[in-house]
Amino acid sequence: MNGEPSQPEGTGTAPIVVHRAAGNGGRRVRIRGQIVGLAHNAADLIEFLRRAGLPDASDVLDDPHWVEWQGGRLHEY
Repeated sequence: MNGEPSQPEGTGTAPIVVHRAAGNGGRRVRIRGQIVGLAHNAADLIEFLRRAGLPDASDVLDDPHWVEWQGGRLHEY
């Protein structure tokens, strides 16, 4: 992708990966291979995406071309 970091091994092609829930709650969020934080709810996730330059993040959360949800159901933190 034009000099951008490649996706970490084991992930799909979506630029946003929401990893399985951590033991203490929350889900690690990775955007284009870079960890951006631990989301404890949808508002956290939307804020991380907004900071990354995606102002309409809530519109793409359920789109598998944009977001890969790993190890659990969508929107479960």
